[in-house]
Amino acid sequence: MKTEIKVKSNQSERTFTIRKYEGGKLIAKYRTIPLGQEEFDREEMNTENDWSQFLKSDDYYVVK
Repeated sequence: MKTEIKVKSNQSERTFTIRKYEGGKLIAKYRTIPLGQEEFDREEMNTENDWSQFLKSDDYYVVK
């Protein structure tokens, strides 16, 4: 089953909400900790693979 990652940015909070889907069904939702402006701008260019690697860090939390 294919895993898909969709990301939405929150400019005012400088965070990203990361949604992970499997077979079109939402399986998990994460949010980054607030980032500095430079890092936020850099992360906006991330690919799906970059976000997949990011989820191996601990710079985010699970959103219920």
